[in-house]
Amino acid sequence: MADDKDLDTGFAQEDDDEIITLTDEEGIEHEFVVVDVIEVSDREYAILLPIDTEEDEESEAVILRLEKDQDGDDVLVDIESEEEWEEVAQAYEELLDDEGEE
Repeated sequence: MADDKDLDTGFAQEDDDEIITLTDEEGIEHEFVVVDVIEVSDREYAILLPIDTEEDEESEAVILRLEKDQDGDDVLVDIESEEEWEEVAQAYEELLDDEGEE
């Protein structure tokens, strides 16, 4: 699972949101809501928020790159580069700012 990064999503979960389960390095399953899928530099990225946080905890978004496996199925991949993560986080924050202005 990717390192959690602090990213203010301004997101409220809805009943029809897509929920996915990811397993971390220790084999523990975590549920996430797919907040958005965005395209940055010709690649797609999924913005995820954990569901299993305490109500008083601030949720930290997880950003994973969306790729296709050999069978053509979507797979989520950790972003290894800090520069790549920063580029995607900035693009998502700009998208939120644009939506907030409408």
